Amino acid sequence: MTWPEGLDPRLAAAGRKLGIAALYTHQARAVEAALRGENVVLATGTASGKTLGYILPLLNTLLHDPAATALLLFPTKALAHDQIAALEQWIGVLQAPLNLRPYDGDTPERHRAAIRNEARILVSNPDMLHLGILPHHTRWMRFFSGLRYIVLDELHTYRGIFGSHVANVLRRARRVARFYGAEPRFISASATIANARELAEAVWEDPVMAIEEDGAPYGQRHVIFYNPPLLNPTLGLRASATDEAIKLALKLLHAGVQTIIFARARMTVELLLRALRERAARAGFAPETIQGYRGGYLPPERRAIERSLREGKTRVVVATNALELGIDIGALDASILVGYPGTIAATRQQMGRAGRRAGASLSVLIATPSPLDQYLISHPEYFFGRSPEVARVNPDMLSLLAGHLTCAAFELPFERDEPFGKAQNIGALLESLSAEDVLHAQNGRYTWIGETYPAQAISLRSATPDNVVIQSTEGPAIGIVDRPSAPTLVHEGAVYLHGGEMYLIESLDWEQGIALARPAELDYYTIATATTQVERLNVRRTLGVLNATPQLTDEEVRVHTQAVAYRRVQQGTHETLGWDEINLPEQVMETEAFRLTLPTTLVEELAEAGIMLAPLDYGPAWPQIRETILARDGQRCRVCGATAQPGHPLEVHHLTGLRTFLAQYPRQEALRLAHAPENLLTVCPTCHRQLERACGARTALSGLAYLLRNLAPVFLMCDPGDLGTTVEARDAESGLPAVIVFDGVPGGAGLSPHIIELWPSLLAAASERVQTCPCADGCPACVGPAGESEPGAKAAARQLLERMAKDDFWKASPL
Repeated sequence: MTWPEGLDPRLAAAGRKLGIAALYTHQARAVEAALRGENVVLATGTASGKTLGYILPLLNTLLHDPAATALLLFPTKALAHDQIAALEQWIGVLQAPLNLRPYDGDTPERHRAAIRNEARILVSNPDMLHLGILPHHTRWMRFFSGLRYIVLDELHTYRGIFGSHVANVLRRARRVARFYGAEPRFISASATIANARELAEAVWEDPVMAIEEDGAPYGQRHVIFYNPPLLNPTLGLRASATDEAIKLALKLLHAGVQTIIFARARMTVELLLRALRERAARAGFAPETIQGYRGGYLPPERRAIERSLREGKTRVVVATNALELGIDIGALDASILVGYPGTIAATRQQMGRAGRRAGASLSVLIATPSPLDQYLISHPEYFFGRSPEVARVNPDMLSLLAGHLTCAAFELPFERDEPFGKAQNIGALLESLSAEDVLHAQNGRYTWIGETYPAQAISLRSATPDNVVIQSTEGPAIGIVDRPSAPTLVHEGAVYLHGGEMYLIESLDWEQGIALARPAELDYYTIATATTQVERLNVRRTLGVLNATPQLTDEEVRVHTQAVAYRRVQQGTHETLGWDEINLPEQVMETEAFRLTLPTTLVEELAEAGIMLAPLDYGPAWPQIRETILARDGQRCRVCGATAQPGHPLEVHHLTGLRTFLAQYPRQEALRLAHAPENLLTVCPTCHRQLERACGARTALSGLAYLLRNLAPVFLMCDPGDLGTTVEARDAESGLPAVIVFDGVPGGAGLSPHIIELWPSLLAAASERVQTCPCADGCPACVGPAGESEPGAKAAARQLLERMAKDDFWKASPL
């Protein structure tokens, strides 16, 4: 298509000098809509040239209006710096005085005043807008007065808690712009998702035109779904997905095919990188031809890797989804995905990193043993036949809204009747904040009265606003990790991998946020274990009748997580070498949850079907421990209050069974944890029988919980890491067995509540996975690996699923 009418001829001429003879149809439609003054979201495929859809309108406006400015927001600093390079090319060819400036956490303090005075195109990220620009808007008066465009790139990443925060930041930005007389327009670019227009309008809160018909040409792409071979059908063991990825990557390396490997976890990236370098070195390849890339690498290191990829010096890069976004890393030929990324949109993005120009490309999805991956391998129509996911935000979530209202009141006094986007009942919320002495109310105006600015206390991305810095004993800092992850990743004794190099964490100063890491060559890595307790705060919806049918509830909860121990695992054999304790503070967050509670009748049915557990040896100290607990409880049953009767002595029950601890820890450590006083309860024989039957149900629920956590993402369209699960043999809320699935982000992301509507489909998928899995007693592809899941979990889960499938209580309920 030719260049759009209304576009400055200088831009068409500059485009031709840059090798762009004409625009694709979707680019031209986006430019024309923006020039008409419409808000636009451009949602087309990877490498379709979406960037031009916003570069051309803003350059056109700035060329004709010397006071006009534009704000470009990117979700990561890496992507922002990459797009600066593209803009600089255009400005250089135009030879126009369009001052382009980056402004983020890496911007030196000495440059910031000049940027505020000069910038016409400001490239930043939502975090910096929230923390470093809006609270100091009086210094940005010139910029906000002329603000004509706000550009939000990679819109599909702004979902859940992060997207909800960013929607509120945009409310504040538009409020400040209006104060200075500006009414900016909105342009956004997104990967292909099911609801691009809906998401854009939820974030911007005004009508947005969606352009989704892709006019870009694409080369031939070969997509392969590969399930590693089954090595042991009885145990359900398959060849390692990471080993298969290494074999394939080495073949591509020998063939001269530049390749990107995506892994879901930082640890997997580092283990893959280390193993690949070792095997490639034996074949004569230099270590620097293979690089890692993930969050936690410092900016100069990331920039160097990106440059090396573009120049072709790096032939294989192993990355997390940090390279999923549109950072320019050149024309790669192949992409290998070690495990399903969690969403169709993310899978297409990662596959799209190969073949970003014309020509054939290869994308291989290697299935891990998880139920999610195995379900997809068995149902490829899910990926090829379904549309991408729906992305949701909820900017009016009370905890988020209240925080951003205080930020807005700090920036400009709030009037009682003043709107804040489309949020409802703002006046009542302002009054509530005033009553709590957060804001000061006078003559219908609300102002911030604190000593610091409130944005400092709000993180857009995590539960806490700070990180833990990983400091090498032999040099500068080597990386960072968010504080909620620190207890399991950089605790004392942890093995931390960075750039393929191993470090032993010698200490973690929790208060100062510094982990001290010593370079070390070790033959093992570490895996931490944490305990989780879920406290109900509020029930929002209920399906089923407690203790009459299985009951499903949508709840607000408080989750308590405690890292308790870690194990050292032999590289290669993956054998556990030993265990040690972790002594760090408990982590607490409030979120949303789904709870399944089993009725007594179903527990009885499971017991009659043989889902009961044989006695265990509780160790030589048990008699003394038992007497201590009986004395502590006053020789009375803690459940019904009964005392011992002739021939019916009181008994002591484990709230979390010894089997659960034995499945995770060496015997002595398991006995210590199981026999902890807080885990023991005095009960009469009648109550004990009921509790033991509940433990049988807990075995079934442990298998179901594993299935739910791994299969729910298929139906919720989220990443498995977005959810957490816990199982209770005797739930504190009901006294009945229960499994709880909760959102893994503070405030919730609206995921787990939807399990109620999806329950029939999820139940059917779980039943199919257990029925079709060839293993004997559990494996990673169904209820969890044998030896790690509770004994008998597969048979128990099968029985539970069969009985719940017969109970059609939800069919008569409005799901």
